[in-house]
Amino acid sequence: MITLRSILFNTIFYANLIIRMIVLTPIYFLMPRKAAYAIPKAWAKSSVWLMKTIVGTTCEIEGLENIPAGSYIFAPKHQSFWDTFALLPYLDDPVYILKRELMWIPLFGWYAKKQRMIPVDRSARGKVMFDVLKRTREELATGRQLIIYPEGTRRPPGAEPVYKYGIARMYRDLNIPVVAVAMHPGLFWPRRTFRKYPGHFKVRILPPIPPGLDPDAFFARLIEETEKASDELLVETIANNPHLPVPPTAAQRLADIAKAKVAAAV
Repeated sequence: MITLRSILFNTIFYANLIIRMIVLTPIYFLMPRKAAYAIPKAWAKSSVWLMKTIVGTTCEIEGLENIPAGSYIFAPKHQSFWDTFALLPYLDDPVYILKRELMWIPLFGWYAKKQRMIPVDRSARGKVMFDVLKRTREELATGRQLIIYPEGTRRPPGAEPVYKYGIARMYRDLNIPVVAVAMHPGLFWPRRTFRKYPGHFKVRILPPIPPGLDPDAFFARLIEETEKASDELLVETIANNPHLPVPPTAAQRLADIAKAKVAAAV
């Protein structure tokens, strides 16, 4: 049943995306930019509903009260395609820094361009990165929120964290709060496989880290707070979903957490 449900979900998920893009394109491009964000946000909500209805996966969001007004950096854990879109409806006017190649994709690139997403050539240095920072400041000056995945790429649940120091530089240069987010959608929508798994998980939005800290102190705090919440949610999610296939990275992390608790109790 998991295979059949996964095939059905994948088919409807991508059909829903493509059909909405085609049918709603005239409306989207006639609307003011920020108002037009309602269209991708509605798609995100429909995709979460499809995941619940077809696969049987539900999520619960904790800490919405921690989202500040105005501009901030939104810094989620990144495990799955799910976390690239599912939280969009909870943000007022988010902007991404994304690979410039994504802007070349028909329809998707046009939608992203209207929302003034910020393309970057990841192989570039120097002036290109200066221009990206300049564009980012311009967008944030209008009250937008910047989404950055601190680890840069999708990581399997429980994998040893590999945070990129770039977020500390952005924190220093932009001088705005950072809101970290811990979650494990990768247990239900794993990377590099079409299979999706039923169950329930939590998304935990942490209290914002205020601006003005030393970049190194900020970076250490971001890692410590995010990984602590991530470990707590990993233990809870696995315990509450015993049917899940546990990836080796998660199994190893669970063992390490258990050892640490035993050592602390001695």
